[in-house]
Amino acid sequence: MTGRVETSNRTAPVSVKANAAAQPTKNKIIYVVYLIAALDLTWMFLQFSITTYLAKKLSFDTLWFGYLQTTVGLVQLFGRPLFGRFADVFGARAAFSLSCTATIVFFVLLALADSPAMLFIHKLPTVFMHALPASQMVVADLSKPEERADCLSKLGLCFGIGMIAGPTLGGHLVTHYGERFAAYSGAAGSALSLLLVLIFIPETTKAQDPKTKSKSETKRESIFNVGQITRLLKYPGVTPTFAVKIVAGLPSGIFQVMFSIIAMEFFKLTPQENGYLMAYFGITRMVIQGGVIGRLTARYSESSLLLLSIGISALVGLAQACMQNVFQFCLTVVPMMFSLCVFNVITDSLLTKSVPSSDTGTMLGLCASVQSLLRTVGPTIGCFLYVGYGISSIGLLQFTVNAAVFVYQLQLRLENKKDEHKQ
Repeated sequence: MTGRVETSNRTAPVSVKANAAAQPTKNKIIYVVYLIAALDLTWMFLQFSITTYLAKKLSFDTLWFGYLQTTVGLVQLFGRPLFGRFADVFGARAAFSLSCTATIVFFVLLALADSPAMLFIHKLPTVFMHALPASQMVVADLSKPEERADCLSKLGLCFGIGMIAGPTLGGHLVTHYGERFAAYSGAAGSALSLLLVLIFIPETTKAQDPKTKSKSETKRESIFNVGQITRLLKYPGVTPTFAVKIVAGLPSGIFQVMFSIIAMEFFKLTPQENGYLMAYFGITRMVIQGGVIGRLTARYSESSLLLLSIGISALVGLAQACMQNVFQFCLTVVPMMFSLCVFNVITDSLLTKSVPSSDTGTMLGLCASVQSLLRTVGPTIGCFLYVGYGISSIGLLQFTVNAAVFVYQLQLRLENKKDEHKQ
């Protein structure tokens, strides 16, 4: 009996030490993921500076540029849920490696694009290019539920860095060295990201016991099983949150998809000026997601912040409907970025908390597919509105839709409070 007590006393400190040692390791992995995300987003924003002006050289009009954007949306609409499922089954390292490799191929094909057909073909690797959802998956796996919104919001710092560095670097490279050199630079940068993944990212970031692992092995055959993906919509609260994410996000998504055309045709910006404007976006986003959202989530409920973001988005749409020049647009950037950042972080946090930890990758893949859906229908709707009714019509659509969603969500909240008081 004494021997058992001694063994128990010796084992407990070892377990405590193991848990204490695990947390710094998790933090290190999260920091590396932030770095990889920042690099990947830099290359992605760099390619915007290439594609827009290369399409213009190849005589793409606004309508055909919309078709090009729609192609990306369609490809990623099907690819992102499968990618999330792939990440849950095969682990973080495999998912990151697949995304980085696809990005390298993407930039090589962009460098070789010398015809409209090649410009469409180079978009096909985007079916596997999902570094940001992979980053969100790792952060969600390694963070505590009560800290998840704050940790996910820190990825916005990476987004901000990418928005600053990517367009600025891309504008200078395209202006001084041409589109092909800029594309090869993106390929080299993606190769660096792949190297970081292979060195620092573990095979899996999910806490699994042997039983869970055996179940995971049996699911390897069901990566392409749509039922395994859509079953997450049956969890309580998931479908309503998804509906809000799609409906309220559509108008702002249309504006984002059309912004490169608006910057070039309506604001008459050069590649370098467009890079500076995107850098302004990036700085604003870094401040909001790095220094604001964490404090807000610590003080206010996620449902209140979601309602606030939808209301501000409606007012931003009204302001954009009235703007006439780039200076007036810059005045709307701060509230626009605030509403976008809060809306995306809160909805992603709510949805990942609604499902088991073993399915966070699949859920984040579904979240990312919402953005792809917006990119699929957004260019067609955006081009129709912009060409037929002008830029103000896009802002009015955002105001109308978000105002309606805000009123509906506010009514639901008031009804829930009345029910609570009755009980």
